[in-house]
Amino acid sequence: MIHPSYVELMKVVNNDVEIGEEPVVNSRYSIVIATAKRARQIIAGDEPMADKVVCQKPLSIAVEELYEGKVKIIPETEAE
Repeated sequence: MIHPSYVELMKVVNNDVEIGEEPVVNSRYSIVIATAKRARQIIAGDEPMADKVVCQKPLSIAVEELYEGKVKIIPETEAE
């Protein structure tokens, strides 16, 4: 079993959402896309921001960064 699970990641990402607002992430697909994008950035040379890096694989580092809150997912409406 992978830790943290996608459910735990979704809770962390949506932690700052006010009641009544739409969550930043509402599907597994969104979590997968965000972690894959960050993993590609790490492969390209970005420094990892995670405090505890257990595994040196870029995807594992990206998941840990997301779980620690070091990387934020910005909804498309705010990114434009």
